[in-house]
Amino acid sequence: MNKAEFIEKFAKENHISVKISAAIVDTILDAIKEALIQKKRVEIRGFGSFSIKEYDSYTGRNPKTGESIGVQNKLAPFFKMSKIYKNNLVKKDD
Repeated sequence: MNKAEFIEKFAKENHISVKISAAIVDTILDAIKEALIQKKRVEIRGFGSFSIKEYDSYTGRNPKTGESIGVQNKLAPFFKMSKIYKNNLVKKDD
């Protein structure tokens, strides 16, 4: 599901216009984005949590030349799914 499909589904399920739904979804995503920019953790109970992980520098290799390259520290967004959803994804033996 992409963002446009999500907005449309949200609008239908809440009986609101797509324009209002888009504003709500954009506000939520912007709030999450701003919190992550400030390196804050965002937890939505029953859904999961978003955080920023810091990765240390390391020596990598250029795949074309095989030359060693130093890769700098980097920050990346990380999502951890709620146990409720994680348990539902695991297939259970019948």
